[in-house]
Amino acid sequence: MKAMIFAAGLGTRLRPFTDNMPKALVPVNGKPLLEHTILKLKNAGFDEIIVNVHHFPDMIIGFLKTKNNFGIRIEISDEREMLLDTGGAIKKAAHFFDDGQPFLVHNVDILSNLDLKEVYCLQAENPDRLSTLVVSHRDTYRYLLFDEQNYLRGWINEKTGETKPCTFPGMKIYNKLAYAGIQVISPAVFQLMMQQEDKFPIMDFYLQHCRTEKIASFIPENLKMMDMGKTDLLTEGDLFAKQYML
Repeated sequence: MKAMIFAAGLGTRLRPFTDNMPKALVPVNGKPLLEHTILKLKNAGFDEIIVNVHHFPDMIIGFLKTKNNFGIRIEISDEREMLLDTGGAIKKAAHFFDDGQPFLVHNVDILSNLDLKEVYCLQAENPDRLSTLVVSHRDTYRYLLFDEQNYLRGWINEKTGETKPCTFPGMKIYNKLAYAGIQVISPAVFQLMMQQEDKFPIMDFYLQHCRTEKIASFIPENLKMMDMGKTDLLTEGDLFAKQYML
């Protein structure tokens, strides 16, 4: 099974740590975030991983070399010339996903107890879906909106009132769910991406196609997760990793 790890971000919320290192190498419970993510993927059966890099890319490449790529195939998608955003990163890595199978995409700053094999199999068993997004009822102000069949229909920023698509009927009937930073995608996505520019966010892409493509939600039972994007969560993250991570 194949996966991609988003590790190219600037990590501005993790400053001052990321003034001198990439977000992916910020330590939590004695291991860099990237190591936590790779070990979780490997333990779930993923043996081919591509990692995108931009901020301090040579540090990530060097780290992987010291770990002998954790004994699996790991490739680098180099974005040091320009950050391509999440959708552009997936598009650039299309050559890696050449087996016609679904692939998992995991944000490097997400820690969770999620069974990654379970969500992968869910997408594999529903090949008519473009993707399956792991979501939760977490409190936020930016929500994805899903219909009663659990398909994506829109997005809302409750602070500003902005919605995407710009207007759509019956907004109040939709389920408001927060994206958890993990998704499984059908290789059919690359055909749709051919008309996209090199840089674009994956969620805007999904919202552009949610009326014609099946983009499903998955709410795991008893999900425990942490978004490690903020420095004030690092101590809490140490405790979380001790309990739920390898």
